[in-house]
Amino acid sequence: MDYVSHSEAETEALGRRLAAVLAPGAVVAYRGDLGMGKTAFTRGLARGLGYEGRVTSPTFTIVNEYEGGGLPLFHFDMYRLEDAGDLFDIGWEDYLDRGGVCAVEWSERVEEALPEDAVTVSFARCPEEENWRVIAMEGVGPV
Repeated sequence: MDYVSHSEAETEALGRRLAAVLAPGAVVAYRGDLGMGKTAFTRGLARGLGYEGRVTSPTFTIVNEYEGGGLPLFHFDMYRLEDAGDLFDIGWEDYLDRGGVCAVEWSERVEEALPEDAVTVSFARCPEEENWRVIAMEGVGPV
């Protein structure tokens, strides 16, 4: 299903709506260039899971953990990893076993490590308006 977001607030709201339908252990695989709204979407996921603190990109830390809500959220940035082998070196399987939600930026770099039932969220510029985003979700019904 495709959605058009006209603002950062709408992107965050869409992430919040997705959070409402995710089960423990869900993996959300992001695709999209820099500046497309992945962190805003993740902030919405965190809010939807009950976390109200600050949400930032994990670019330099590989993973940010957000706990204190209904389910923990683990936000990964795979940009600096070479391949899926590096993912296992940082404890990927342990994160999956913790029963939270894993949101994975640059998921195409570790595609072979993702579960088959991962939800894919793709971000792209809207052709009609550069500041709008087309957000496509696969592996989940309408949110």
